[in-house]
Amino acid sequence: MEKPNFVNRAKELRQSETEPEQIVWSWLRAKKLNGVKFRRQEPIGTYIVDFVSFEKKLIIEIDGGQHSAEENKANDEVRTQWLESQGFHVLRFWNNEVSSSLDGVIVRIKEALEISLSQ
Repeated sequence: MEKPNFVNRAKELRQSETEPEQIVWSWLRAKKLNGVKFRRQEPIGTYIVDFVSFEKKLIIEIDGGQHSAEENKANDEVRTQWLESQGFHVLRFWNNEVSSSLDGVIVRIKEALEISLSQ
């Protein structure tokens, strides 16, 4: 994929976020969570991740139902392995987790940030 198209695709994704992504972004934007800067729909390698803190090497993915298909599970595993090989920690949440248990999602993100702060 050509870099300009890749950047344009990330921009398109930012403009068409899902409701769960919007909810999580409202917690992450403007350093609201532990003073950590996050970016959304950010290209890393050949992937576009939902949210990333480069400072803390933390990626947060919000997955919809399409990720439960076997082929997509395998692709997600390859993607996660590659991102982790680049030094990132990847947290994945289902859309329904964000909708039904936002407090739990935020606690898990804070815990991951605290672990990365202590390393």
